[in-house]
Amino acid sequence: MDGTFYGVGVGPGDPELLTLKAVRIIQECDVVALAVSDKAFQEPVYDREGSLQELCRYLQKCVAYQIVLPVIPELAGKKKLFLPMPMIKEKEKLRQIHDACADAAEQIIRQGKNVAFITLGDPAIYSTCLYVHKRLAVKGIGTCLIPGIPSFCAAAARMNVGLVENREELHIIPASYGVEESLDLNGTKVLMKAGAKMPDVKKAVAARKMEIHMVENCGMPGERIYERAEDIPDDAGYYSLMIIKE
Repeated sequence: MDGTFYGVGVGPGDPELLTLKAVRIIQECDVVALAVSDKAFQEPVYDREGSLQELCRYLQKCVAYQIVLPVIPELAGKKKLFLPMPMIKEKEKLRQIHDACADAAEQIIRQGKNVAFITLGDPAIYSTCLYVHKRLAVKGIGTCLIPGIPSFCAAAARMNVGLVENREELHIIPASYGVEESLDLNGTKVLMKAGAKMPDVKKAVAARKMEIHMVENCGMPGERIYERAEDIPDDAGYYSLMIIKE
């Protein structure tokens, strides 16, 4: 009998924001899948013995793993499936990589093992685990998404501001693809992972004289909060999230 693939959201960074369900699924699963963004990492690797060895350096850089580890110390001894998820935009290359990731997960699941792909925030929102999830679903494998607290909800709470009220609209925007047109939308705009395009984003926001709140590394070590566009450094980190109001 086949196992199940779980896409498990572990929240934005604070281990205390892990849900009880996420903790239970991770504890009960046979294998934990982890995304590796290092470009040198080209193929899936199944660490059957949970011995880490040369894979230890990837665990140290895996934010989702580091969030879960203090809450579930036994995670260190679990079998792990390392899946390459490079930050590239070549569609054909990405398709091949995602196909290989799904194939690697399928081999384990067909052995009756449950696999939990742990991912930052919520697995339904710009999550790398979806690339594997949808491919496995097409193959007829049982899949399940375990929701996590989204980064923009945690950021709003951290800055003690609401996102929307009454009839206000909420727009979630991937900032790495350009934001000029999106900033003209009505309501509140959330710019996710804005670090890579920070100079352009700051310029566009300043030109429109919009109210801005930004958290860098929300709930993680090195968290910083900004209330003015001019105070935000151009080299802000990858996990920079902006909440922009009219």
